[in-house]
Amino acid sequence: MSLNNAPLRAVLFDLDGTLLDTVGELARAANRMLSKLGLAERSESEIRDFIGQGTPKLVERCLGVHSGRLDEALTIFNAAYVQESGRGTRIFRGVIEGIEMLKADGLRLGCVTNKPGAFTMPLLRQMGLARHFDVVVSGDTVARKKPDPMPFAHACAQIGVSCAQALVVGDSANDAIGARAAGCRVLCVPYGYREGQPIESIDCDAVVDDVRGAAEYVRRLNRAYSKEAG
Repeated sequence: MSLNNAPLRAVLFDLDGTLLDTVGELARAANRMLSKLGLAERSESEIRDFIGQGTPKLVERCLGVHSGRLDEALTIFNAAYVQESGRGTRIFRGVIEGIEMLKADGLRLGCVTNKPGAFTMPLLRQMGLARHFDVVVSGDTVARKKPDPMPFAHACAQIGVSCAQALVVGDSANDAIGARAAGCRVLCVPYGYREGQPIESIDCDAVVDDVRGAAEYVRRLNRAYSKEAG
């Protein structure tokens, strides 16, 4: 295993598509928006490929050639999403087990998402995940969203670790590009929302089955580092 120059002290998770399966709620809100605008609804599979760069981009992609109505559409979408958020949302397999393993090993945990803050914390609380995180960075916490490195750098600063001591776990190129640029290591899960890109096209250190697999990866890396350092 190739070792970085520091053991891992923190793990930062993407939210939609990594911790939570939220495509259903996003699709319902988007189609309520499209219906209210008098536009054709879109399939859930289409909307799945629109997820990843925040609400404005999701709405813009849903509008297609009608993107000139973006401001109006965003207002309608946000109102609909207040009602849809958390309805039928599920925690992906391995998430709870992986988080518990990481906490038992003393790592700091964070959530870095492009979802607006008004929706992020309520959803994390509703799903029973908020208590696990030392920092939450939403799509409007800092000036730029993923794939910019700023959200990851901000999260690391908030919990007092260097980016070299942090690992990002995500499902898309937005996570990997931002993590790499910030100086974090990065793992990808094979499920989730990748804007139609194959998992093989994403530059990450490894693809793991789920969050539990990510926790096992961290445990192996830190043990190997300890042996090499000792």
